[in-house]
Amino acid sequence: MKRNKALLLSAIILGFNFSITNTVQAQDDSSHFRRLEQVNKYIEDNYVEQPNYKKITEKAVTSMLSELDPHSMYIAAKDVQRTNEGLQANFEGVGIAFQIVDDTISVTEVIVGGPSEHVGLQIGDKLLKVDDTVATFKGVNNSFVFNHLRGKKGTEVRLTVKRLGLDQPLEFNIIRDKVPIYSIDTYFMLDDEVGYIRLARFARTSHSELRNAISKLKKQGMKRLVFDLRGNGGGYLDIAFYVANEFLDSHKMIVYTEGAKSPRQSFVSRRGGSYTSGPLVILIDEYSASASEIVSGAVQDWDRGILVGRRTFGKGLVQRMFEIYDGAQIRLTTARYYTPSGRCIQKPYADGTEEYNRELRRRYEAGQLVSIDSVEYPDSLKFHTSKGRVVYGGGGIMPDVFVPIDTMRLSDYFLSLRSAGVFNTFTLSWADAHRKDTNYRDFESFLRNYDSVAVMREFTQFADVKKVSRTDVKGEWVASWINEQARKSATDTAHIIHAESYQEYLSKLMADPHFIDQLKEKAASEDRRSARINRHSEIYLGYMIKALIARNLFGIEYYYRIMRDQDLGLQEAIRTVKQIEN
Repeated sequence: MKRNKALLLSAIILGFNFSITNTVQAQDDSSHFRRLEQVNKYIEDNYVEQPNYKKITEKAVTSMLSELDPHSMYIAAKDVQRTNEGLQANFEGVGIAFQIVDDTISVTEVIVGGPSEHVGLQIGDKLLKVDDTVATFKGVNNSFVFNHLRGKKGTEVRLTVKRLGLDQPLEFNIIRDKVPIYSIDTYFMLDDEVGYIRLARFARTSHSELRNAISKLKKQGMKRLVFDLRGNGGGYLDIAFYVANEFLDSHKMIVYTEGAKSPRQSFVSRRGGSYTSGPLVILIDEYSASASEIVSGAVQDWDRGILVGRRTFGKGLVQRMFEIYDGAQIRLTTARYYTPSGRCIQKPYADGTEEYNRELRRRYEAGQLVSIDSVEYPDSLKFHTSKGRVVYGGGGIMPDVFVPIDTMRLSDYFLSLRSAGVFNTFTLSWADAHRKDTNYRDFESFLRNYDSVAVMREFTQFADVKKVSRTDVKGEWVASWINEQARKSATDTAHIIHAESYQEYLSKLMADPHFIDQLKEKAASEDRRSARINRHSEIYLGYMIKALIARNLFGIEYYYRIMRDQDLGLQEAIRTVKQIEN
């Protein structure tokens, strides 16, 4: 036991420089362990005070794992439950979703089947107290809610809430219980024959949820399906297998895994898939990862459906959970995923985690989210689908139909509103003020009676009060463009400017007629561009406000029902799935 402790502590102390490379693996490992033991012995015998071994251990283990790959990680005991919660079928608590606005916790969803639904808590209720603890105070945050509302099954919590239309607060005694976590955000019919399912994560219940959604949509006449995996960061490997199995005939390779210490393991489809023949489109984007890439890669390799969107994230490393004696866990990479054609899903990470995490930003800067022509693959990464179509490996899954990211919706005004948190604040307060309005008693009534012009007038006034207005928002292109022109003029012999300081240089530059003409031309171009963006952004903004209000009134699925008309990826998916022969 003492020897193990010594090894661990020594490894921690040297953890920031401890990496496993091919060279190290070829050496005698025992010599490295002796070095660690020796350092630890010096510390135990000579250090000036008693070290904080717990802190040192956690930092060192975290550092050691970070040297391996971007997805191996240490999870402290106190964080294990919350870290793994999103992938489980349930958690223990009261069963609400909430939003904090102006130091007030508002209920935005009462989870079906949870304990809060059973006692009658409602959307729009505002928490005043949790037991005897005041819940409205400056600085109230998510941690406060989690720490006070979640807890062991069978324990009781008393909530005091303010409900719209009632003068006196209400009290609810809630017995904490298992709260179901649903991984499908929504499913509904897009028209008479096209169904839509959005899967947010691959959790324990995802497979049964998917089968249920497909079954219900078929009863409503579904003959074609759009399956949305955008933003889905993945989850369990076995759940990815079961989800893919719903779309493939039997005896089809779905994925295989292989690692230096993990023999190849193949996952092959079985009979019984609930949607193995109808036209299928899968929506993907740069945030679709891991299990999402397994499903989309298998569907693409077998030519079972068409992928629409943008190249996926590129996470193809398999992690296993290992328990540590104190309840902590390490999530350790043990193998890689490969699609049926042999493509490795994982993008490179040799330059370290920091550069790995910047990869999506580099895609954006290189124009890869706007134009498919910006993406280049060497022939060495070329693979073929079952029908001979060319696909590429090297990290991520490239769609069959590319949909550029919509940059036109992000006007300066829109970005300023988002940064100030105005969207959520306004839509929640508007929903609270109209919950008892008979014009909005259900979603159909809401669609009939919603006055977009009037609501947007209210929104603009609300934004003005929050000190975000269109007139105050200006483009940031001027300074960067002037600096760019200054750099160019240094090599432009026809307009070169000599100066002793930057300020003098800038003054001369602004007095140069040639430069002023360029500046005017650039300003006119930017004005035209801004006008186009503003028009487009205003339309999108109106839809988004309406969708957020609907979400706060009726639930998350109604957000997607409204945003469908502004969703370029979904619109392309609908066009594509209707072109597939049935």
